[in-house]
Amino acid sequence: MTHTLHRVGNEENLREDFVLLAMPSKDINHEGSGPKLQEIIRICLKAGAVKAGDARLGNEYHQGGLETMIANIEDRAVVTAVFNDPAKLVNALKTIKEADFGMSIVVSGLFDRVKECCHAFGQKVHTVNTSLGRWGATHKLPANDMMEIQSMCGHGMVSVNLIADTVDKVKNGDMSLAEASERLFRPCQCGIFNTDRAQKLIAAMM
Repeated sequence: MTHTLHRVGNEENLREDFVLLAMPSKDINHEGSGPKLQEIIRICLKAGAVKAGDARLGNEYHQGGLETMIANIEDRAVVTAVFNDPAKLVNALKTIKEADFGMSIVVSGLFDRVKECCHAFGQKVHTVNTSLGRWGATHKLPANDMMEIQSMCGHGMVSVNLIADTVDKVKNGDMSLAEASERLFRPCQCGIFNTDRAQKLIAAMM
């Protein structure tokens, strides 16, 4: 799932940013996959995921709450969870592997960090995808600190104008970092926006 690969940042602020996606194989094992995907999300949340989402129907704000979102997960869905701690990610992956749901699991993050997580529970890396960066008139792109936040929504649903307005509200004392990160998470349909990292990035812009 390549929309998780384009996060902008440096090695330091990407070290605690991992995205897990789970999905069935179309026309192979998608029938009856909904309850399995629901359980995968519950495992991730129990392990300490920062956020979770459903790329098919939308995140918790699109569906009126986290429990409603989980209950609505259908066959053929692609579900996501974001982690800020490799140990929590490893715990989730280990539990998912032991449950043997038969779903495809994809983890995005810095290569060395993801590899370490896989090796921590005896799993070899199967396939590696990478982003080749941004090409063309890159001088027209927003400032890098804005891109670090905006690119956490792989579909580009978190606008730079919203980020700028949100940062201004934090600077003016009208909004806390936690409130700001939740505001920016809402437009991210599939839920891969890391609110914990967003708070740190906004704080660095103060």
